[in-house]
Amino acid sequence: MQQWETAKPTGTCSVSGRQLEEGEEYYAVFFEEGDSFRRVDYSLESWDGQPANAFCFFKTRVPIQEEKKKKLFVDDGMLINFFERLASETEPVRLQFRFVLALILMRKRILRYEETVRDDGAELWQMRLVKEKSLHRVLNPHLTDEQIAGVSIQLGAILNGDFDDHEDVLNAHEADASSDVSADDVSNAPVKEGVSDADA
Repeated sequence: MQQWETAKPTGTCSVSGRQLEEGEEYYAVFFEEGDSFRRVDYSLESWDGQPANAFCFFKTRVPIQEEKKKKLFVDDGMLINFFERLASETEPVRLQFRFVLALILMRKRILRYEETVRDDGAELWQMRLVKEKSLHRVLNPHLTDEQIAGVSIQLGAILNGDFDDHEDVLNAHEADASSDVSADDVSNAPVKEGVSDADA
């Protein structure tokens, strides 16, 4: 599996160099660097709008100490926006990234699996964001648990460094977003042929 060169957020504003404080809101901006991403953080007072050539950006906040103790702490809006922004990507590494994001969103009960659709030999999971009700299709790259662990660690590095303990991500691969469907149900769910209006 291809690896990304990523660095954990420094917790400082890239413009002023000031340390961002617990609970403080700030902007996280991602720039493309080959198959990887480079993250740059901006305090609110240093923010001057989306920088040129930015892949995407999010307004989020520094977790407080109690939140850091919780598994899978990353701002939900950041996860959803990054998941949606990757919808049109075709590079294998980024498809893996989006699949693991889907697993995390499933674990957090934000994204729900509905069915598997096959299109031109590809296995696509049709999923729905629970709150927004929007449909999304996620390519299943058939990653091993070891690969999922590797991607989740890289994901933690590029977001907030909170996925180093990836047990919950692996659990999401073994269980679904709704408590009444198992991983076997996902694997054995009815498969449709063809394409719908959901994104790939």
